[in-house]
Amino acid sequence: MSQDNKDKSIKITLDDLASVAVPQDAPAIPSATAAGKSYGSINAASDPQASVVEEKGSILLQAWFYLGAAGLLGAVAGWGICEPHFIDGGMGQSWGNWLLIPLIVALLCLGFGVAESVVERSVKKALLRGAGCLGLGVAFGFIFMFIANILFGIGIAIIREMGVQSERNPSLWVVRGLAWMVFGAAGGLVYGIVGMSSKKTLYGVLGGVVGAGLGGVLFDPIALLTHGGAASRAVGFGLVGLATGVAVGLVESALKDRWLYVTAGPLAGKQFILYKPRTVIGSEQSCDIYLFKDSNILKEHAIIDVSGPRLMLRAIGDTYLNGQPVRQQVLLSGAVLQIGRYAFRYQERQRN
Repeated sequence: MSQDNKDKSIKITLDDLASVAVPQDAPAIPSATAAGKSYGSINAASDPQASVVEEKGSILLQAWFYLGAAGLLGAVAGWGICEPHFIDGGMGQSWGNWLLIPLIVALLCLGFGVAESVVERSVKKALLRGAGCLGLGVAFGFIFMFIANILFGIGIAIIREMGVQSERNPSLWVVRGLAWMVFGAAGGLVYGIVGMSSKKTLYGVLGGVVGAGLGGVLFDPIALLTHGGAASRAVGFGLVGLATGVAVGLVESALKDRWLYVTAGPLAGKQFILYKPRTVIGSEQSCDIYLFKDSNILKEHAIIDVSGPRLMLRAIGDTYLNGQPVRQQVLLSGAVLQIGRYAFRYQERQRN
């Protein structure tokens, strides 16, 4: 530095620069790609939550499976209660004859209402939904049995006029299938009502009509193969319950618009269809999406609101969207949402 510098400013001369020496043993700055290593980029997620390992989902969490199983168990249970008191060809002679169909419908509805809550591990929801489904199922069972009997009587009269007399004639099978669609509609209706969603009600009714109609058509062929009696009723009603539950699950899944698919966590493989204007996610059992076994999740951790054609995510607790912490953000199809140990993939149905 020059000795003639009288003020306090720092001045560097050419002689100063020439005297600077670089140590020969100074460590080299590693290259971003040296030895095949990568040290990230400005586009990389800044939080370890960005790394999501997608888990394989269980078939037990598929709606068509657990609703089908619930329908089968409900129908067989109803048959099992009434069968000891059922008299072949004796309508009006035993309470088993009168109560068979209404009880099957009631237990079918009970199964649908409880199954989803059991899968989601919510005992509170299961009890509330079960009570609602059982009450509505009993009432609708009698009402819809009356309607179905009218339709069946009209159908039988029509095919008799056409000369159909044998039980082996497929026309009779179709008439029974059409009448039994009413029972499936009852199950789907209760399923949607308890779910507090008009769309869920619509999808439930459509699925119930398809499933029960199929079961009704096959009921008489089964009776012919098993030579009638208790065995045919057990298999026939069981098939109706199974087909109705499977159809409700498949129709609901096929017609869904927006949903969250669980890719990681205890519920991996489960899909939550977003029916409501507001969906609450949290560790409280009353939440629309109940997340259990994670103490880091708040009772109400995040809320998804319908905002016009889009869904708006509002986070209350720590929430990550595509690996980045978020407080409020519009959800786009394909986005990955993380809350605690759970990960979801948001999807929308493609519109033409």
